[in-house]
Amino acid sequence: MASTLPSRRSFLTLAGLTALSVSMTAACGGGEAGGRPSADGKVRFEWWNIATTEPGKSLFPQISSAFTTAHPNIAINTTSLENEAFKSKLTATTSSGKLPDVFQTWGGGVLQQQVDAGLVEDLTDLLDWSSELTPVSLQAYQFDGRTYAVPYDIGMVGFWYNKKLFARAGITAPPATWAELLDDVRKLKAAGITPIALAGKEKWPGHYYWAYLAMRVAGLPALQKAATTKDFTGDGFVRAGAHLKELVDLQPFQTGFLGAGYATPGGQAATMGNGKAAMELMGQWGPSVQKDAGADLGADLGFFPFPTVDGGVGKATEVFGGGGGFALRKGAPKEALDFLKFFVLENESKLLASNGYLPVVKGAEKQLTDANKKVVAESLVRATGFQLFLDQAYPPAVGQEVNDSVADLIAGKKTPEQVTASITEAAKSA
Repeated sequence: MASTLPSRRSFLTLAGLTALSVSMTAACGGGEAGGRPSADGKVRFEWWNIATTEPGKSLFPQISSAFTTAHPNIAINTTSLENEAFKSKLTATTSSGKLPDVFQTWGGGVLQQQVDAGLVEDLTDLLDWSSELTPVSLQAYQFDGRTYAVPYDIGMVGFWYNKKLFARAGITAPPATWAELLDDVRKLKAAGITPIALAGKEKWPGHYYWAYLAMRVAGLPALQKAATTKDFTGDGFVRAGAHLKELVDLQPFQTGFLGAGYATPGGQAATMGNGKAAMELMGQWGPSVQKDAGADLGADLGFFPFPTVDGGVGKATEVFGGGGGFALRKGAPKEALDFLKFFVLENESKLLASNGYLPVVKGAEKQLTDANKKVVAESLVRATGFQLFLDQAYPPAVGQEVNDSVADLIAGKKTPEQVTASITEAAKSA
């Protein structure tokens, strides 16, 4: 789960930082992290990751050891940090103009700032194996047709629902349109069932609704254009907020949702896992957190994509989500890229078997046995478009404003028009 949670930490301005001068091809051969020669003649590089919980905590070192055993002339110095601690440390080291040779990235706005500062290796012409990866898994790491990281995990947000509670409310099939979703909310409330669990306190889960509605109403090109023009006041974005207000006005969330956390006791995941709400809009990690925070719904748990909106241009096959990848600093040893190839291609089966990751290699979804992960992976295979989490896709200040303003709309403190005006103001100031 940690690899897919959105970033909410401010990123220091990178303007004026100089690129490290050693090219990747020039850096091959003996050396330690940073390109300096090592006394034992080994190629050494730094690897920063966020594998502090299982399965990565055990699996990542196993993969690293297997690589260095097969390549005794290579040594990997590994640093594993918790999600937010990692972001804080990487921000600090980036501001000094230095990055570790291989480092965790979620792509989007932060990676683009690092790229614009000349600190990240352009992998486009070096990834002669990129055709083996699913196109959707690469999108978060691509800018202007160039690729700057290698994915190892990919996922999407959708509705997890309790089949038993749907049946109790007389709902025979998941909703395909927004209007049907609203009708189902009414049916659930009439049956005395809380329709939706939401972690209102943490804000980022709420932004999923506005982002998906913007995708369904205005379309993916509109979101991409807004990122460039820094203008989110278009009619499609306002209508997205209006549709979200339609849902909020039905009072679909659990009692006390504005103070609820996500994975905390009594929070969103626990409410869903304990069968006290019929739905939650969450990423592919949803079932595991439901189980940890509450209980395992087992066969009663189902998944459906975010509905389409009547009159909107977006399709149900356009998905919203994120994943995890690794980027290389400018001038990292070429052996670092060899390691990433080994990590992703030769260990995809181990990553999937650990039940902690979703496939980025074409055809690997057939290896999945977990029903929930399989349905998400198959949705990703069929995806015709992809949008990264908005608080990752946009510069951090803009992503934070999306979270804050949408939270205010859900709390009844902002109108749909005020939401788009606030996001636009943040974008123009970023």
